[in-house]
Amino acid sequence: MSDKHNAGDVPTTGHVWDDDLGDYINQPPKWWMLGLTASALFVVVYFIYYPSIPLSMSGTWTKGVAGWTAISEMEADMSVVDEVRGKYEAKLKDMTPAAILADNDLTEYVTRSGKVLFGDNCAACHGTNGVGTHDKLGLFAPILNDDDWLYGGTIDAIHESITGGRQGMMMAHEGMLTEAQIDTLANAVAAGKPTSTPLYAESGCAACHGDDGKGIMAMGSANLSDSVWRFDSSVEGIKYTIKHGVNAGTPESRSAVMPAFQAAGKLSDAEMKKLAVYVYKFGGGQPGAQ
Repeated sequence: MSDKHNAGDVPTTGHVWDDDLGDYINQPPKWWMLGLTASALFVVVYFIYYPSIPLSMSGTWTKGVAGWTAISEMEADMSVVDEVRGKYEAKLKDMTPAAILADNDLTEYVTRSGKVLFGDNCAACHGTNGVGTHDKLGLFAPILNDDDWLYGGTIDAIHESITGGRQGMMMAHEGMLTEAQIDTLANAVAAGKPTSTPLYAESGCAACHGDDGKGIMAMGSANLSDSVWRFDSSVEGIKYTIKHGVNAGTPESRSAVMPAFQAAGKLSDAEMKKLAVYVYKFGGGQPGAQ
């Protein structure tokens, strides 16, 4: 059993048990007292230097001798950012998207800022990183991060899509073709061999999708011979598209509309160029790509 602690001459609060077992009033260590004093001084200095104390219900407060505000700090930070961006923004103002791509430093800058623009303006339909989005009728908005393009994958074609928008059209064939004919066409398209049935030419499909079924870029018509699908790729899904068409003006018709950002006035010319470069870079865009 250890010896009792000898408290010396330290006074107690009067609460003493078993001789040396008592409630002593030892002073805290000096380092602790110095820290407490320094903390109190810091609080006083902080309250004087920065805005801190509400003065009334009207929303006023002590302004602080430094005159600091969060808004002024943000504006100062933004001025630094604007200074860095300024040389790039001034340079790309009168450049075409193709010319921007030819400048490596400018392309790097535009790609980084284009990512933010894409998230704010395009991701709602095309998904994060251009993966496309689906609704109950199939692909709501096309995948942009592959190398398949309805209207062409050149930088100029992509820029044109962003500025002017796109709205393809396929007429509804319900009532023009029998159920058996629609079934035959749908199965041929699903197999990637649309021209294998005479119905392809007889029903006028070649006028829009080309004699070989590979689509016509100027019209934005789909390539029916590959495995890339704008809408539902099942036979039933293809039959639905043939029956009701695309943008055919009926409630059943599939909807495929890309808004024109230039007409909407939401984006500046420079911002639309940035978007075009960003989509081109992450979407596998290549000169002449389909």
